[in-house]
Amino acid sequence: MIDSNTIQKILPHRYPFVLVDRITDIENETTIVGIKNVTINEPFFQGHFPTEHVMPGVLIIEALAQTGAILLLKKEENSGKIAYFAGVDKCKFRRKVIPGDSLQLRVELIKHRHNFGVAKGYAKVNDEIVCEAELSFYINS
Repeated sequence: MIDSNTIQKILPHRYPFVLVDRITDIENETTIVGIKNVTINEPFFQGHFPTEHVMPGVLIIEALAQTGAILLLKKEENSGKIAYFAGVDKCKFRRKVIPGDSLQLRVELIKHRHNFGVAKGYAKVNDEIVCEAELSFYINS
C-alpha cells in the first residue's frame, strides 16, 4: 500500500489537486488500484452544482490519470521524472459521483515505450463502473 505522504513524493500535485488518497495494489508493474474518498468538504462542491453535489467528470478523469502516473513513475527508470497527462480517448461516464462515495481507481497499462504510455482506466463506486477512459501519458526525459 502507498499512503498519501508517499503519493506526494511521487506526484508534483498539491492540495487541492491531489486526487488520489492511497494506492491499495500494484500488480506486475502493469496494473494499479487507487482510492479517492469523496467528501462534502471537497473545494469543487462549492461551485459545481452547489444544490446537488456532483463530482466533476474531468476530476474523475484526473484522478485516473494521477493513478496511472503513479504506476509509471514507480518504475525505476522514471524515478524523479514527471508524467504529463497527454490525452484521453473513449471516455464514458455511467453515473454521478456524490459525497460519501469512495472511488476505486483501476488503471491498466496497455503500451509503454520509452517516454510514452497508454492505459485503460476504470473508476468504480461499490463495484459499479462510473467512468472509463483510455489515457495517454508523456514522461519528461
